[in-house]
Amino acid sequence: MKELFEPLRLGKLTLPNRLVMAPMTRSRASKGVITDLAPVYYSQRAGAGLIITEGTQPSVIGQGYIDTPGLHAPEHVAAWRRVTDAVHDRGGRIFVQLMHSGRVGHPSLYPDGALPVAPSPIASGEQMYTPEGMLDHPTPREMTLDDIATTVEDFVSSANLAVEAGFDGVELHGANGYLIHQFLADGSNVRNDGYGGSVENRIRFAVEVAQAVSDAIGPERVGIRISPGNTANGISESDPAGLYRALIRALAPYNLAYVHVMEFGHREVTEAIREEWPGTLILNPHATGEEERVTPEVAAEVLRAGLADAVSLASLWLANPDLPARIKAGGPYNEPDPSTFYGGDHRGYTDYPTLDG
Repeated sequence: MKELFEPLRLGKLTLPNRLVMAPMTRSRASKGVITDLAPVYYSQRAGAGLIITEGTQPSVIGQGYIDTPGLHAPEHVAAWRRVTDAVHDRGGRIFVQLMHSGRVGHPSLYPDGALPVAPSPIASGEQMYTPEGMLDHPTPREMTLDDIATTVEDFVSSANLAVEAGFDGVELHGANGYLIHQFLADGSNVRNDGYGGSVENRIRFAVEVAQAVSDAIGPERVGIRISPGNTANGISESDPAGLYRALIRALAPYNLAYVHVMEFGHREVTEAIREEWPGTLILNPHATGEEERVTPEVAAEVLRAGLADAVSLASLWLANPDLPARIKAGGPYNEPDPSTFYGGDHRGYTDYPTLDG
């Protein structure tokens, strides 16, 4: 599978391989501050061509789950600096994923008990886990134009803090039913102003965030993740192919470092994005056949087919900190333990063994 181990130019970085560690929520941050285990966890996986961190809220109101990390206060910068230093000390490269959850949130997460915000006052229909049990996502407050402008600035501020914290760049989370995705999808965005209605209006927020962040830290440090057709968190899209073709065309002039596609079984949309996007494309491919998760063989085939320039994998990285070495050796692979995915201590986080023990 030599395709996986060819170098790749990404912005001003040269990736030594095309195996990207996908963002994975681990819910191990106390009051938005990652724990002392995070530098160990990420640096163990510094052999990735690129690490993309777990979703990280750019503001207080951007939080959607308990114990997720933030990047909007000095203490967040200091904590993340330990991660980036640890990864860089081992020769790695790392982007932070900035994730505003929008309507996927709850008043119990916010000090003032506010409602989560969204493009339109439409509830997700889903629930959030809390220590007190599962709680329904409430109907969010519709964002005003001032709210939208403030949120764009929140992304910019967080991106600037990411650079201060030593990150090589940021990934804007426009997938999985979170805020940027909520603006894109006609099932969650029924506004009648310049941010809703037509496809051109619904992509406006995503493009404005990408442009503003690129202007602040440089487009070579900015990627965006999308997931066409993804129904997570109550999302519905009537025409994914048309929507994402328009989005990619609008983003193309900004020369972002990459577009990261989380495939949701719509290979024809991935092919359309590949056709439209002139830059680097990272694909988190949909599992096929009998496999529960994407295998290295599938990842290599994606590259051989020219469908993407790099491939992101999730649970394989979670359970195999030395994944490149294991792929070269033909395995074996550690099995991930789902009971330790979210929250907890070092177990299922930093204690997965490497081939050399």
